[in-house]
Amino acid sequence: FDVTDGVATITLNRPDSLNAFTTAMIAETADALKQCGRDAAVRCVVITGAGRGFTAGQDLAEVQGRGDEFSIGPHLRAGYH
Repeated sequence: FDVTDGVATITLNRPDSLNAFTTAMIAETADALKQCGRDAAVRCVVITGAGRGFTAGQDLAEVQGRGDEFSIGPHLRAGYH
């Protein structure tokens, strides 16, 4: 992410998949937000998406490869809350 004049900009950068969130992206975005929260110079956070769309949401292709025993509900709650 980048900070300019107190504004932190986090760019989701997977335009080929409409910035669909992977497990790694969720962790990276959460980490960036925590860093922004600790930085007294950050007054505002803007989250934007590269390409033609902000985000398609969860990358379901990543989730589908995990097998039948994988439940998306707990995964999403852990990653987004």
